[in-house]
Amino acid sequence: MMRQYELVERVKAYDADAREALLNKAYVYATQKHGSQKRANGDPYFSHPIEVAGILTNYKLDCDTIITALLHDTIEDTDATPEEINKLFGPKILKLVDGVTKLTQIELKSADSKQAENFRKLLLAMSEDIRVLLVKLADRLHNMRTLHYISKPEKRVRIAAETLEIYAPLAERIGMHDIKEELEDLAFQHLNADARNSITARLEFLRKKDDNIVERIVKELERVISTDGPKVEIYGREKRPYSIWQKMQRKNITFGELSDIMAFRAMVDTMPQCYEVLGYLHAAYKVVPGRFKDYISTPKPNGYRSIHTTVIGPENHRIEVQIRTHEMHEVNENGVAAHWAYKQGGGRDKEGTQYRWLRDLLDIMEHATEPEEFLEHTKLAMFQDQVFCFSPKGDVIALPAGGTPVDFAYMIHTHIGDTCVGAKVNGAMVPLRTQLNNGDQVEIVTSKAQTPNPTWERFVVTGKARARIRRFIRQQQEDQYRDLGKAIVQKAFRQAGYDYSEKGLEGVLKIFKQPNVVALVTAVGAGHITGREVINAVFPGTKDAQTARKFVPQDGKNRKRDHAIPLKGLIPGMAVHYAGCCHPLPGDRIVGIVTTGKGVTIHTIDCDTLETFADQPERWLDVGWDNDGEPEHFVGRLGLTVAHESGALSAITSVIAKNHGNITNLRFVSRTQDFFEMLIDIDVVDVKHLTNIIAALRANPVVNTVERARG
Repeated sequence: MMRQYELVERVKAYDADAREALLNKAYVYATQKHGSQKRANGDPYFSHPIEVAGILTNYKLDCDTIITALLHDTIEDTDATPEEINKLFGPKILKLVDGVTKLTQIELKSADSKQAENFRKLLLAMSEDIRVLLVKLADRLHNMRTLHYISKPEKRVRIAAETLEIYAPLAERIGMHDIKEELEDLAFQHLNADARNSITARLEFLRKKDDNIVERIVKELERVISTDGPKVEIYGREKRPYSIWQKMQRKNITFGELSDIMAFRAMVDTMPQCYEVLGYLHAAYKVVPGRFKDYISTPKPNGYRSIHTTVIGPENHRIEVQIRTHEMHEVNENGVAAHWAYKQGGGRDKEGTQYRWLRDLLDIMEHATEPEEFLEHTKLAMFQDQVFCFSPKGDVIALPAGGTPVDFAYMIHTHIGDTCVGAKVNGAMVPLRTQLNNGDQVEIVTSKAQTPNPTWERFVVTGKARARIRRFIRQQQEDQYRDLGKAIVQKAFRQAGYDYSEKGLEGVLKIFKQPNVVALVTAVGAGHITGREVINAVFPGTKDAQTARKFVPQDGKNRKRDHAIPLKGLIPGMAVHYAGCCHPLPGDRIVGIVTTGKGVTIHTIDCDTLETFADQPERWLDVGWDNDGEPEHFVGRLGLTVAHESGALSAITSVIAKNHGNITNLRFVSRTQDFFEMLIDIDVVDVKHLTNIIAALRANPVVNTVERARG
């Protein structure tokens, strides 16, 4: 354990203005407060905050950060109070300590919820001062170094998994490369010890088999470059076991098939010399295709800059070489700790680009409702390989691998994502689900009338986009459940012979455990409560004429318009679902079936599926089409038997197109020597439109039969 004077001397070695008296006070305060507390390995507990502070001195962090490290567990684990910390060390230190303090008192449903909520609070603290994260990472690093002392295996696995899923990616995001690699390797020991031991044994075997191979390759590279090129320093090392394991999993190969388990760094003085060194390497050795990356011209979001290339190098070994300046290396290894903006009172990164990812995570936090959902989206935002695309203005937008134009739009601005209707990639219009590649130039086409499309959630890969789309879907569902529920309750009042009254509903809120009338009618719309149950609660003893017989909707001639609930403004897939078994169209006689938690499914009155609900009349709902406003498009399904001859399919599609139908799906059911049967889904506006298409198809000589299909 580091002694008091040793810690102070380490800080003063790089910060002559360090407040020595305050550092001494913090050291003594932490040791006194933790007193006789012990860690799992039997050491005094105060050794932990001292070691955390020592880790941070390696990165030459300011005095306030070191003091925060010493005090970071005092509020949680001792009788220290925020008021006492504020009085002794000032409000700035208190704010940092409060941001790092573990949140063990939160009572939530599950371990995942607790983890997500803790991470949510950590992000909020980070957004105020990034030093909170630096202390938290050092805290986690020391805990991982001593994790093997914890007796319960399940606890070790949980902490290791959390480290791998959250803290290692966070370390990478702020450029703390060494901490990231050590966290990964320490977690790997507990999550898959057999795999790690196997890889370590193979590395040891190769090391003995070919002693000092790294040194020989370094000397040969130096000779190739330094003969005519710039002065260069080259370092070589084996890749860490977890990095090797990741590559084996990603490429689905064995250790024996790996060819580049060594990595080399070439460091020079200036940026032009980086490209000069690259030229010498490529001139001397064969380049491995597809393994060149220029992070100098296009830095990573965390500020990482370097040139990566893989060559068949000395002694025919396949090696990766990273080329950078000494200044780049300092930033790449120490990340945010190499930037002194916060040390000089600059607060957050003034350029705003390095911590854009943090703002994105805060945006996800705003749009996600459940802690588990927030954690899912956050992992999406942190845990994926990246591609770099360009806006028309030349701005670089980093996306996860597999990112689409919709993800790109949301990365630019939430409003652009919400109103996205199309995209041009490298000047050509493409579908919104197109996966983007490195170097693509993307232009987003927007419309004020557009809203997020629920189908986008199927292909977006960024947590930010998914959180925003889900929030829109939830809001739309709630609005439509509310409108549908209100219509159901109003109809129930009319059928019972009463006038609709919200005061009457207020009197039964406690019965249904709802906070207000809006929540009550929303629950009715979602199918959790029926309109009849509401009426029976408001007017006890009311006879239910519907329960004594099977529900039979009125026919089109006798139906009064206000008796049926109109399907107006209800987006399919939200509160209303059109049944795939019968594909109802405007003009069909229809009925709604209420499904708990899903709203209403619309069927045609002659649909065979309705027999399933014959003994559940309380689930039947009289609904009707609303013919006002702009015509919508619905799916009509046709079954055809067509002559098996040349040009038959062309003739069918031409007939449908001439009658303003749009084919959305086509499937061949069976075929013989003379005929083949198919199912075709067509976008139409109503039954009349589909009937016209059927009549036109019947008039074509290649069509043997055509009927509206069910199922």
